[in-house]
Amino acid sequence: MFTRLAEQHRQFVKDLVMNLQAMAIVLERRGYLASCYTCGGQMNSASFMVSLGDNHLIRFLVSDYGITWTEMRDDRELMKLEGAEAISQLQDLANLIKYHIQPSEQFAITNAS
Repeated sequence: MFTRLAEQHRQFVKDLVMNLQAMAIVLERRGYLASCYTCGGQMNSASFMVSLGDNHLIRFLVSDYGITWTEMRDDRELMKLEGAEAISQLQDLANLIKYHIQPSEQFAITNAS
């Protein structure tokens, strides 16, 4: 059972890394500064970053050790989430891209509450 769960987790991380790479490409095409770096060819970890303007930065890290979403403004950490909550924030960002909403407007509203 544990071997199967470990393999499912590896596949989950790999899928997440591939989606982060695709999101970085889409964001770059829309004029945002975005990047997604991976180590090695196994796709078992990634560092995704996007600048939403006005010194507003999102960093999403994924590896076998965990998943972290960090949102910063003016070099100060506004929010740090892990696990499922981090993935939910990533989904919110993906929805903004999908529906062509300006991220800085949406995230300013989200963080004000």
